[in-house]
Amino acid sequence: MISPTSRYAHTETAQLTTASGRQIVYLRRRFLPQTVPPTQAEHRVVEGDRLDNITAQYLGDPEQFWRVCDANRAMHPAELTAAIGRVLEIPLILGG
Repeated sequence: MISPTSRYAHTETAQLTTASGRQIVYLRRRFLPQTVPPTQAEHRVVEGDRLDNITAQYLGDPEQFWRVCDANRAMHPAELTAAIGRVLEIPLILGG
């Protein structure tokens, strides 16, 4: 079961039937959202910043780093803290 706070919570499933008749259920590919969520703050990256720590500070849960990725249109989380001085948009979480 996928947690309701997971980035995959609203991702559709699909099914593949192998030549032997075995059925495999899998998650479809998740794309970045078309719209960027409203922001609650901005964070300027400093040396030593880690995305999980930034997310814990602003959102209260380090595992919600994917929300910061979505808000900044980033496919690779590490790119968000790679450049010192980069300004990250911190999303406002609506409805939990």
